[in-house]
Amino acid sequence: MNKTELVAKMAEKSGLTKVNAEKALAAFTETVGEALAAKEKVSLVGFGTFEAKERAAREGRNPQTGETVQIPASVAPTFKAGKVLKEKVNA
Repeated sequence: MNKTELVAKMAEKSGLTKVNAEKALAAFTETVGEALAAKEKVSLVGFGTFEAKERAAREGRNPQTGETVQIPASVAPTFKAGKVLKEKVNA
């Protein structure tokens, strides 16, 4: 499912217009992104938790040359599915 299909489904299920559903989706993604940038956790009970996790610097290897390279520390967004979502997917 791509963004256009998601917006259409959201509009259908919520009774919103596609324009308003797209605005709602944009507001959601922007708000979650801002919260993660501020190192905040976003929990949606029954759906899951978005969190920014720190990754330490480490040594990696270039698969083509075998040369070792330093991979810098970074912050990565993560998502952990909630119980209700897991049950729905596994049903």
